[in-house]
Amino acid sequence: MDGLNPTWWVPVMLGLMVVGLIWIVVFYLANGEAPIPGISYGNLAIGFGLIMVGFAMTTRWR
Repeated sequence: MDGLNPTWWVPVMLGLMVVGLIWIVVFYLANGEAPIPGISYGNLAIGFGLIMVGFAMTTRWR
């Protein structure tokens, strides 16, 4: 088991990327009023941040 990732690694990695994508889709479908009202394009930063963290996890996947 040396060098292998824990069993939760892949589901979390994929989950972050999917949640980030859904976050961005909801932002555009709600015309900037959701998921968090009042921060406008900050929602895009959150969505892309989630996707980037998930993608960064792929570099450590074994």
